[in-house]
Amino acid sequence: MSIKYKIDTHLDDPETTLKHREIILTKPFLKKIYCDWYSVFKHNLEQVPEGKLLEIGSGGGFIKELIPEVITSDILLLENCDMTFSAEKLPFSNEELSAVLMINVFHHIPRPYLFLQEAERALKSGGRIIMIEPANSILSRFIYKNFHHEPFDEKGNWEIESTGPLSGSNQALPYIYFERDVKKFNADFPQLKLISTKYHTPFLYVLSGGVSRKALVPYQSYGLISTLEKLLSPVSRMIGLFQTIVVEKK
Repeated sequence: MSIKYKIDTHLDDPETTLKHREIILTKPFLKKIYCDWYSVFKHNLEQVPEGKLLEIGSGGGFIKELIPEVITSDILLLENCDMTFSAEKLPFSNEELSAVLMINVFHHIPRPYLFLQEAERALKSGGRIIMIEPANSILSRFIYKNFHHEPFDEKGNWEIESTGPLSGSNQALPYIYFERDVKKFNADFPQLKLISTKYHTPFLYVLSGGVSRKALVPYQSYGLISTLEKLLSPVSRMIGLFQTIVVEKK
């Protein structure tokens, strides 16, 4: 059965997340991007202590195919997730988690500082928050501000309007917290340490068509484009559309 790439369902309807997941799983080019991102998670998990691994905002993904031991969760009640809760209130005991994983979730949290407070509490020493989020590069600002439905306001504050799980967002929140206001982050969360921010993926996601458009290139070109992106990594700060952020509890 063919899949309709234009999403008509309201963004905050759980059915939208399930449609997104179906599209990701059936578009080989897009699925390969997620596989690569999950591999980034796996690499970083080699550095964390033993314990529970949590993914937040799992509804549209398939992380258990690569990391089966992860506890999946979403703010929406979805049958493909293990737990349902808000990232602003984690239902875990102090120092119970070894890692918190997220893909395109942080910029949807209305009060991300509450999530960071919870992560600071629930992570073990040496535990990590590993997230993949929109980047703030010359190319990303052009694309996000002109061709994406979500706002990108790099001058925004530490909160966003809580209109809904997916409809509320500011794609610049990761930049605001971990680059623009990193001194405030360090002061407000003394037990958390920013390990790295790495910009990447300037072309692959756009060429995949994401969840709303058909792929612009065949799957067979993935390796070539991926190689090109690696060759251009020295200028990723200017062209990266996404970034991997790693935060560790001291």
